Amino acid sequence: MKNNNKIKWGVIGLGNIANQFAADLLLLNDATLFAVASRNRDNAIDFAEKYNCPKVYDSYEALCKDDEIDIIYIATPHNSHAELSIKALENGKHVLCEKPIALSYKDAIRMTEASVKYNKFFMEAFWTRFIPSVQEVLTKVNEGIIGDIKSVNADFAFYADEKNGGRLFDKDLGGGALFDIGVYPLFLAYIFLGIPKEIIAKSILHKNGIDLQTSMILQYENAQAVLQASIISESDMKATISGTEGYIKLNSPWFVADGYSVFRDQKETNYSLPNLGKGYTYEILECHHCIRNSQIESEFWSQQNSLDLSKMVEDIKKQIGLSFS
Repeated sequence: MKNNNKIKWGVIGLGNIANQFAADLLLLNDATLFAVASRNRDNAIDFAEKYNCPKVYDSYEALCKDDEIDIIYIATPHNSHAELSIKALENGKHVLCEKPIALSYKDAIRMTEASVKYNKFFMEAFWTRFIPSVQEVLTKVNEGIIGDIKSVNADFAFYADEKNGGRLFDKDLGGGALFDIGVYPLFLAYIFLGIPKEIIAKSILHKNGIDLQTSMILQYENAQAVLQASIISESDMKATISGTEGYIKLNSPWFVADGYSVFRDQKETNYSLPNLGKGYTYEILECHHCIRNSQIESEFWSQQNSLDLSKMVEDIKKQIGLSFS
């Protein structure tokens, strides 16, 4: 890839998230959707036609070996993230891998080690880190606009009908609330408060062992985070960051907020920050920036950030008795 050329993307796994991602990719001038892969060739052909993509593969390995591809977006179910990311890195490709990075901390380490070994960019696709609202709120909080942070309160919840739930209820695919959506509120607490001293987690479990709802308290030296993930209840999906001099609310749904409100001195100030497309555009631009600058990781969502979050999830996984082995 020459520095002034469009960056060529390959996409592995062509479900709902990949569709949203591909639609956002088309909004950017310096990106091109170059190849897609699905084990179902008809699905791959339909996807490629929908997004004007020139190449179709019915083998993930074949796409990984395509020398014209610069970066691969991995949007398969959670259980395959580790092996596919490592395979892509081995084949000299940069990688953007959907969250959660992996189903175990051990696999997350293997993935980041492969990035270093092959000197290729690798990032977990935490798109929320890059949307304008979260970027701006994080900056303002770090500047002390609401004083010292004492509390983060966030959830991610929706009701999923098990009859139509698909992979959400499939233990073999890494289903359940914690890994699918629980990583979001954990991420929010982490970017504002860091690694907690202690995590207390309780779950409602399905008969197959996956968690349907998980509540978490993160204990810090001088702060707490109260978080929840659920696939059996609805929520307004607002998030609040509270400090000694005020608080901030991210618009609902907070993980793709189009603005936020600052409450201090008994006054409310609202900020509107509409996202470009669905909001995947910002993580794509970060990938482009890092690749063009020969970085193997992002400064905003580093590999260590992903490892820290994976370690927190691993702690919760053990507490609630969740196992994918």
